[in-house]
Amino acid sequence: MRAKDAVGRYGEDVATAFVTQAGWTVLARNWRCAEGELDIVALDGDEVVAIEVKTRRSAAYGHPAEAVTHRKLARLRRLTARWLSEHDVRAGSVRVDVIAVLVQRQGAARVEHLVGVV
Repeated sequence: MRAKDAVGRYGEDVATAFVTQAGWTVLARNWRCAEGELDIVALDGDEVVAIEVKTRRSAAYGHPAEAVTHRKLARLRRLTARWLSEHDVRAGSVRVDVIAVLVQRQGAARVEHLVGVV
């Protein structure tokens, strides 16, 4: 596994633990279709949440969430609609969140949760 892939996988593991500890139910991880991938799909109460995870080892190139562009958000919305059409999940509402993970040299990673990114 390449170092970049390992860092990304670590960030997704951290994000999954973060939402699980918040009491959410993880419905899917790394769900893929021809149009792309959803990192995490979770249930926050009766709300389905598609979560994009961005992980960096430093802030030298900016905050991890800065990598989520308007174009990327549009794709995430399309992917979320497709995921919902393929799964029998009843939701009161749907939203897209971003979880930014910044890996620290020592100690736990820093996690920032951006709710309802539009």
